[in-house]
Amino acid sequence: MALNPRSSLRRLLTVGAAATALLTGAPATASAPAEPAPASASRHTDGEAEALRPLAALSARRLATADLVAAAKWGTGSPVDDPVREQQVLDAVARQAAELGTDPRRAARIFRDQIEANKLVQRGLHRRWDAYPAQAPVERPDLGEVRKEINRVNDALVRAIAASGEARASSRCVPSLAGAAARVRHDRHLDALHTVALARSVRSVCGGEDRDRAS
Repeated sequence: MALNPRSSLRRLLTVGAAATALLTGAPATASAPAEPAPASASRHTDGEAEALRPLAALSARRLATADLVAAAKWGTGSPVDDPVREQQVLDAVARQAAELGTDPRRAARIFRDQIEANKLVQRGLHRRWDAYPAQAPVERPDLGEVRKEINRVNDALVRAIAASGEARASSRCVPSLAGAAARVRHDRHLDALHTVALARSVRSVCGGEDRDRAS
């Protein structure tokens, strides 16, 4: 089905503002549209958005598992936070990143955001189900099986991080990433909770490597 250009642009600008605010820490206030970028800059940004789209798409795929984790924990008294499991994920990510020749500290920072975004969705869903019990899940997914899918996504995400070093280090990374996230949001029809979580999940993607920082 053809997209309405104006409504699509409004959606892209809305999610782009939210993503940029979360990526940079700036307030997401409405403002007049900026002057159009030169054609050459737009081409560069478009190319970098394509390079960063796998990261955004995999982040959204990982967020989809948060729904299953939330359902698995619903009504069991299990906390959303799982420090042992979280550290296992970060350790595994750092090892894989080093094997792939990319900075393990940067990869771990990105995955810390991924984990926090996942928990944001879990908490949001639990609040929703508390308020509207009729929307609560009636079946409990197998958490072990869900974690197998998370591990598969984690592996692909680390590879996407390693493959996108040039785009991540670019001065145009933030708007390019916001554009990639906006397209993923549109393609996956993400609701407000998952849109905010997607922006949260990629907050540390942009920037150079961290090899000069202390461990």
